[in-house]
Amino acid sequence: MSVDDTGRIHRPLTPTARRIVFGPAPHPGGSGVSPGIFPTRAEELSRLSEVDRAHLVMLAEQGIIGLEAATALLSEIARLRALDFAPLREREARRGLHLLYEDWLVSRLGVQTAGVLRTGRSRNDVNATVLLLRLRAPYQRLMLEGLRLQAVLLARARRHRSMVMPAYTHYQAAVPITFGHYLAGVALALDRDLEPLARLGADLGRCPLGAGAGGGTAVPIDPERTATLLGFEAGVVHSVDAVASRDLVLRLLSGAAVLGVTLSRLTADLLLWTTAEFGFLVLPDELVGSSSHMPQKRNPFLLEHAKGRAAAPLGAFVAAATSMHATPFANSVAVGTEGCSEVVAALGAVADAVALLRLVLSGARPRPDVMLAQAIAGQTSATALADRLVTRHGLSFREAHHLVGSLLTEAGDGLEAGVLPRLRQAGIEITAGALHPTRVVSAACHGAGPGAALPLEGVRHRRGAWVSEHQSRHRRWSESAAALDTAVSHLTSPTMPEILARS
Repeated sequence: MSVDDTGRIHRPLTPTARRIVFGPAPHPGGSGVSPGIFPTRAEELSRLSEVDRAHLVMLAEQGIIGLEAATALLSEIARLRALDFAPLREREARRGLHLLYEDWLVSRLGVQTAGVLRTGRSRNDVNATVLLLRLRAPYQRLMLEGLRLQAVLLARARRHRSMVMPAYTHYQAAVPITFGHYLAGVALALDRDLEPLARLGADLGRCPLGAGAGGGTAVPIDPERTATLLGFEAGVVHSVDAVASRDLVLRLLSGAAVLGVTLSRLTADLLLWTTAEFGFLVLPDELVGSSSHMPQKRNPFLLEHAKGRAAAPLGAFVAAATSMHATPFANSVAVGTEGCSEVVAALGAVADAVALLRLVLSGARPRPDVMLAQAIAGQTSATALADRLVTRHGLSFREAHHLVGSLLTEAGDGLEAGVLPRLRQAGIEITAGALHPTRVVSAACHGAGPGAALPLEGVRHRRGAWVSEHQSRHRRWSESAAALDTAVSHLTSPTMPEILARS
């Protein structure tokens, strides 16, 4: 008997969902915890060393430090990177990771050589720069997952634009719409949620390096050069703002929190619609879980994970805003360290929620017959009947509303069997076909109802622009990493002293 075959469920959970919910398969001796949730010491040192490499290249090119010192430092940093910072992994960081790393370089090269790293900069602008490097991957993943979910919503909205279902208010069947119309509404909400997040890509493009402790420097550095080498679009703009501000973190978390609210509302509907009581959607084996005790269960538990993870940015925003509130507008541990401590995990959590919802919407099989039957059983055409009494029989809407409500109460057996015969007795002839939910939906072309064209062209246009921006950022970051490697190799080349001598 296979562990993946429970008798009720025959196929294992889809690999993407399995990685999100349970983490990747652990390496030998590993914990199996999802990478990126808790950054490792090596990951943080890798980012710090990348900043150092760019800074050293710039200092040497500007003639601020000697080629010998730059080469020695770049070579030792390259050795540490090749070892994945193994010599520093188990050492106690008594004064912080930055100084642990710097002290190691001093121990290897001496203070005369290693000490040049501090030239023209401070831990303040370095930390601000490292934070932006740390935010790149989670930001890119969140935008990518958002764009993927948007693509699924747009495709399913078109595919199911004629699939009639009830819209609900107060958890009661209300009026007939279509499943495609519902999905288009979610797509529009997601479009508005992604727009402020997309704009924040520009904030990731401004490099703080060069601001020092907040007062810049008299050393003739070239901040534009280091910015370019690190894949930023522009160098430092204002020294105090560069080291004092972490509003990007707040904006990311607030945007992600609003997105999380939309995701949670979609999740609430999908959880209902996949129950046996509703039966609007059926999920395949790959998207459900079993019970260890109840053999009949097919639990849509991925939706519960999505709902929980969608809430993470809200809590992180409150924590970050509280930590930053009423602090001096300067470099601050409360702002730059404590206020930013949850942002990566929160962005990762909401990206997980987006990915899980994409999987569910992609794999769910709608049941149009069940949806239509519920639209009929829920008397969702009652409002259309009242409208017809207004437009064709001269009643005010208040009169029509009262009449239809009274007849439904008296008849007790629905529109077709109870209300229409009584109207016919009063000389008002309305056929049952005119009130079929499919006809009602088609007629609801005013007020941007389900009978109108889906208003998604603007969404598609913006999505195309965001995809291009996403790809452009990824390309710039990849190319800058290669350019920095090239600049380091050029600087440390054995022929560089000859080249400098000739020049």
